Amino acid sequence: MVRSGIQSPDISKNAVLAVAALTAFLPPFMLSSVNIALPSIQQAYGASAVWLSWVATSYLLSSAVFLVPAGKMGDIWGRKRILVLGTWIFILSTILCPLAPTMPFFILLRSVQGAGGSLMLTMGMAILTSVFPAAERGKALGVNVASIYLGSSAGPFFGGLLIAAFGWASVFFVNALLGAVSIILLKTRVPFEWREGSSKRLDLPGCFVYGASLVAVMYGASILPSAGGVFLMAAGGGLFAVFIMRMLRSEDPLFEIRLFSGNRVFAFSNVAALINYAATYSVAFLLSLYLQYIKGMSPSEAGVVMVTQPLLQAFLSPYTGKLSDRIEPGLLASGGMLSTALGLTVFAFLGRETPMAFIFSALVLLGLGFAFFSSPNTNAIMGSVPSKFYGAASGSVGTMRVLGQMTSMAVITVVFAALLGSGQITPERYATFLVVVRISFSISSLLCFLGVFFSWFRGNLHGGASGKGEREDVE
Repeated sequence: MVRSGIQSPDISKNAVLAVAALTAFLPPFMLSSVNIALPSIQQAYGASAVWLSWVATSYLLSSAVFLVPAGKMGDIWGRKRILVLGTWIFILSTILCPLAPTMPFFILLRSVQGAGGSLMLTMGMAILTSVFPAAERGKALGVNVASIYLGSSAGPFFGGLLIAAFGWASVFFVNALLGAVSIILLKTRVPFEWREGSSKRLDLPGCFVYGASLVAVMYGASILPSAGGVFLMAAGGGLFAVFIMRMLRSEDPLFEIRLFSGNRVFAFSNVAALINYAATYSVAFLLSLYLQYIKGMSPSEAGVVMVTQPLLQAFLSPYTGKLSDRIEPGLLASGGMLSTALGLTVFAFLGRETPMAFIFSALVLLGLGFAFFSSPNTNAIMGSVPSKFYGAASGSVGTMRVLGQMTSMAVITVVFAALLGSGQITPERYATFLVVVRISFSISSLLCFLGVFFSWFRGNLHGGASGKGEREDVE
């Protein structure tokens, strides 16, 4: 059965929420738990450092390429159907990964896994938005956002336990098992389908141009500051311009670009999300190195310190999402972005003798900031478009996340290359490393203060002619 309305009285919203939360949890849990398994994977395949770097990069690249097409596929063939397809792709590729005979084949399967994960994340959020009415949507999306960050924070901890007890392959098999639980819930507790709009075809040439532009930009960013990296990013930017022109001229575009030009809430909320991820994704990377090199902590000790922020965010996100159903999301998200900027500013003054209380206070500011920004901002994006664009909006949320993550790491790569070169971080270079940390956090802080501008001036989602008019511009 196909449902085009917001809410079906004969469907369990809690079941849908459980499915969406689980499918939101799995991809980041997979990504973060595999990072802990990298030394074991390297030993198993005799992989070089370059091949090992592609274990995460291939997953992120594939996820980015499929996020926008995933939204369109759901609008054409049904959101539940694409969610089931993505989950099956994720399960099968996850089972096959530890069985791969060679490292290149393992990387190929990771790319397939990333494609499945992108379908899961995009469709889960779109279905949530379809099922929950506007008055309850923020709370539901808050649970979804909390699941994503729980996955990211739980991955290293539980991944380490699994690897210690059963070996690195167990990380993949447990993820596949959880994926199977999602399939069972989808088949038994979610009997309806959601499909809206008149689109009947997928723009395959548009998919190719879009995918090629992202691969060029993201791979180019990963090899900066080399000339090849600059060339690839420029080529990717040119291809993306071609993609935008194609979308504006198409009667049935892969992505409705006019959502950005005719809807300030949607456009500014997406830009704010991109800036937030670009400013914050590298925090864990930098802080982990700082705690281990400068403070002399073990990896497990550093992990205990760093878990403060994601746990606080995961705990608060459902409440801030619910709050955004009653209070203008832009106000909450702007406060969250400001708190994040202040936390990053604190980190910009890290030194050898920085007390741990100073570090914990910054992590609390970041946790509060992420919680008050992410759920309300997602609610603003999904609530600012008509229901027929839920798939596209959900794909846009995911795309901003991945592009922001890659931008964040690209900035760090450039700063490291400029000040530390290709050498290792040794005690003799700790002073220079601290300069790198301070510069990197200063850049991130400035980005977040810029993000406050976009978040504050996005316009209103709740009430008033302005917010309503902006939502109805693209019909």
